[in-house]
Amino acid sequence: MIQGLITAVLLIAFIGGTLWLWSSKRKASLDAAARLPLHDESTSSSRSQDKH
Repeated sequence: MIQGLITAVLLIAFIGGTLWLWSSKRKASLDAAARLPLHDESTSSSRSQDKH
C-alpha cells in the first residue's frame, strides 16, 4: 500500500516537473541554454590559456 502511494507521488512530481520545465514562461532560458554549445569559444579559450 505504501509503495503504491510513493509511486503515485513520484509520478505526479515527475509530471509536474516536466510541465514546469516545458512551460512557456521558461522559453527564454531554454533557448539560451540551447545556444550554449554553439557559443563562440574564443572568449572561453583565452580564459583557459590564462589559467595554464
